[in-house]
Amino acid sequence: MRPSRLTIAAAAVLALEALALLVVTLMEVFGLSSGAATSLPSALGLIGLSAVGAVGLGALSFAVLRGRSFGRSGGMVVQTLAIAVALSALTVRPFPVVFVLALVVPGAIGAALLFLLTRRAGAEARRSADAEHRDD
Repeated sequence: MRPSRLTIAAAAVLALEALALLVVTLMEVFGLSSGAATSLPSALGLIGLSAVGAVGLGALSFAVLRGRSFGRSGGMVVQTLAIAVALSALTVRPFPVVFVLALVVPGAIGAALLFLLTRRAGAEARRSADAEHRDD
């Protein structure tokens, strides 16, 4: 069965976020190689966590595309965390406008798409259960 446009859009948002986190990871690697890190263990830990996060977002994107519920729920958790981090950055001075917008906009779009996708999946599951119940 071919995925719907909504499914593809939600998976694309997660995939783009995975790609963005991969770019951040590469920037951290280049920063480490240029000697900009003050603590090597902390820099390596940050690189490792960023890489794991990018792979995780890619896996969630693939799961959403395949119609798996853990992909939708995991994606919603990631979007909620992104929005929470952006809102917490509102207290920082000077105000990081680009950072906040880079987190809030895709986070809100992703959360809305995943919410709609979850509602659709629930409705389909109810219809399937009703049809199965009628057959009995």
